Amino acid sequence: MITVLLQTESHYPVDRKKIKAAVISYLTPKIKSEAEVSITIVGDRQMHELNKTYRQKDYPTDVLSFPHNDPSQPNPVPFVDPPDSVIRLGDIVVSYPQAVTEAIEENKLVDDQIIFLIFHGIDHLLGIHHPE
Repeated sequence: MITVLLQTESHYPVDRKKIKAAVISYLTPKIKSEAEVSITIVGDRQMHELNKTYRQKDYPTDVLSFPHNDPSQPNPVPFVDPPDSVIRLGDIVVSYPQAVTEAIEENKLVDDQIIFLIFHGIDHLLGIHHPE
């Protein structure tokens, strides 16, 4: 079973059921055991601060991923197996204003762009990275 913890600031209208269903559908063939992923949808001010703090980039970005264990990094520190056998993949943060801008540019629904960004974040949590 895949558990999706989704938090959003109350003034950002997102289809929580659609997003959770998409994440579960995306992760189910990739993860063969119980897993959990945390998703937070924030504004540009908070995203700017996170990007500056963790990536030293002084601007907001569309999505950030914070894996609990990234096997692609040199000398990864293995996590202790949790007693409940749930794999906690990590945290994904999406900027709602950035998603809106990108959805307009790509002529997409905002929720579909948010899902696209979350999928990108999930790939990073799973150790699948792209060249910078």
